[in-house]
Amino acid sequence: MDPADLLARHGDRLTHVELVTARPATTALWPDWVDPRVRALMADGGVGDLWRHQREALDHLHAGDDVVVATGTASGKSLAFQVPALDALARGRGGPSLGGHRRPTVLYLAPTKALAADQLRRLAPARDLVRAATVDGDNSPEERAWAREHADYVLTNPDTLHHSLMPGHERWSRLLRGLRYVVVDECHHYRGVFGAHVAHVLRRLLRLCEHHGSTPQVVLSSATLADPAGLAERLTGRPAHAVTEDGSPRPERSVALWEPPLLGDPHSSQQAGPPVRRSATREAAQILTDLVIGGTRTLVFVRSRRGAEQVATIAQDLLQEVHPELSGRVATYRGGYLPEERRELEQRLRSGDLLGLATTNALELGIDVAGLDAVVTVGFPGTRAALQQQLGRAGRTGRPALGVLVARDEPLDTYLVHHPRALLGAPLEASVFDPDNPYVLGPHLAAAAQELPLTEAELGRFGPRAAEGVAALEAAGWLRRRVAGWHWTRRDRASDLADLRSAGGSPVQIVDAATGRLVGTVDAGSADAAVHEGAVYVHQGTVHVVQEYDLEDGVATVRAEDPEYTTSARSTTEIAIVETDRSVRWGAATITTGTVDVTSQVVSFSRRTREGRLLDEEPLELPERTLRTQAVWWTLTGAAVEEALGDGDRGGAAHAAEHAAIGLLPLLATCDRWDIGGVSTALHPDTGTLTVFVHDGHPGGAGFAERGYEVAARWLQVTLEAIEACECRDGCPSCVYSPKCGNGNEPLDKAGAVQLLRTVLEDAPAAERHEAQPR
Repeated sequence: MDPADLLARHGDRLTHVELVTARPATTALWPDWVDPRVRALMADGGVGDLWRHQREALDHLHAGDDVVVATGTASGKSLAFQVPALDALARGRGGPSLGGHRRPTVLYLAPTKALAADQLRRLAPARDLVRAATVDGDNSPEERAWAREHADYVLTNPDTLHHSLMPGHERWSRLLRGLRYVVVDECHHYRGVFGAHVAHVLRRLLRLCEHHGSTPQVVLSSATLADPAGLAERLTGRPAHAVTEDGSPRPERSVALWEPPLLGDPHSSQQAGPPVRRSATREAAQILTDLVIGGTRTLVFVRSRRGAEQVATIAQDLLQEVHPELSGRVATYRGGYLPEERRELEQRLRSGDLLGLATTNALELGIDVAGLDAVVTVGFPGTRAALQQQLGRAGRTGRPALGVLVARDEPLDTYLVHHPRALLGAPLEASVFDPDNPYVLGPHLAAAAQELPLTEAELGRFGPRAAEGVAALEAAGWLRRRVAGWHWTRRDRASDLADLRSAGGSPVQIVDAATGRLVGTVDAGSADAAVHEGAVYVHQGTVHVVQEYDLEDGVATVRAEDPEYTTSARSTTEIAIVETDRSVRWGAATITTGTVDVTSQVVSFSRRTREGRLLDEEPLELPERTLRTQAVWWTLTGAAVEEALGDGDRGGAAHAAEHAAIGLLPLLATCDRWDIGGVSTALHPDTGTLTVFVHDGHPGGAGFAERGYEVAARWLQVTLEAIEACECRDGCPSCVYSPKCGNGNEPLDKAGAVQLLRTVLEDAPAAERHEAQPR
């Protein structure tokens, strides 16, 4: 199918179409030092001359540098670490394992088990040169023992490294003492609290390597993003050479921004509730159907497993009506499938037997699926880098490709499809995380001390707050200083103090009351709202009702049930300023960042029909929760508020501005709206005036609020533009309504929010407000 045909038929839904021109390849010769066996292996895999960036990466690695390769999707980044790794293993094969020479080894880290398993399959043709094994939570004891004793190429993830390999590093000494390369693949996924944790995992790893006598080079691979060298150095604590000039060929691609239509009249005062748009999931299913009918091999990225299943099911039903023979050529691909099921789907897609596939990001992380003609992304995936990664899946065989971003009904998506330069013409994001977060740093200092006595000379490796962290752990009696350094004093494992995927305490377990089976888990910070007694909880498409929520043991007991209603929790939140770090005046407005205490309590929940009609509300008795974290906030003088709003609803205006600001911060920081929270008030006791706070949702902060402070003028400007541009009358999910509001989106004043933001920005730096290319 010609992409222009699809786009021409749906012009009313398109806000922008951009043609990305084709780019020819820039090639380079192979370096002389590569072992002939490795060169022959690459030739057998179809690799002829190198692309320019591949040769640049190999040259710097051969010179002994750490390297981060940040080039586009399908640009052959894997070759940059596979060739030197296989070269080292080929030359070391057959040599002595002890004494003056050590057999070389390689450690590969991926953010997911699926990506590590995919890389293991790619190594299969090199079985004569390498003994490779994955090490993760799915291993049997026998498989893990074989890896410890024999593998020279170990593929794992940061979680397994943290919880298993490093605490037992003496058992893994053969791997560590021969380590030549540490590969950190898809490193742009290490952001926020997860990124801060992984930074300390890598620093602990390099410390253990030194103890065992190795000094490995680090090779990092990333989708294109801003400041890859800075990201690499924040992760490892060491400088790295960034390879960013992509020499691979790129086919012509059409990129379309697609906005589903509003249902009903957005300007009507008779409409019940805020106007909403047609579901982005249903729109994507219709696009998929049209493309499959046209014989276009298409991949649809959806955020959730349930959403991916819905897209595929709707498309299958639509095809059954018009072309029944095509219905079986659409499927779903997601986590949770058996390995053989996933391999079968990949093979069917490569061969062309499967024309349409709806997937979560399981197919985003470097898994090789070639021959696609089109990619549809349901909702902005969080960063421009991730969007490029997804759209880059199409056109891999050189044919013209189509990429479509279907906007969800929320502020960020709405803004982006109406401001294409902010999406397609802006530089990519810098990854945001804060390794100095004490809630992250402390557990890793404890883990490091249990692995090896921690000396004063080593504290610099862990950042400027390491000495403060050690002192706190020593005062608590968890560390004790002796001649060799600080030692861990407790009997339990220090590595259990840190869950790499969060910093909010142990997750709450969700257990099926009938079978005792573990259904899943939910983060401690969101458990009160998600799994209180009576809550309707959906897990992988199955609906449950919570029977009991045991706060002391951290367990929610559920039963499978599909009631004719949904539930939503209502909470109260207060915020207190603990410490101010930085502040700037813009006339009547002041922008500040610092430490806050956020105290929240879930006080009730409501039941609503699936159409949104309120059935009832029931009180809850749950404790207050206090989160100490980082925030950015803005205030206006009383006179400025009076001039902007007069007798208007000050609380509703501030609340609406807060919601929209939370929705737009992910444009400028590598976060999701669920990573941050907010509080607004017409008169805050600590500031004495109207104040709007946006805070990190993790203890100690994750760097998002600090980023918001740094780009405050641009952030609030795009927030204002998003509210003003929305075609609704009084507010809707595309501008000021929030899906996670603890007050049920009451009160909200859209017009008042516009007036407040105009006043805040009146004296903001003009160059920062209208920066053409936000970062």
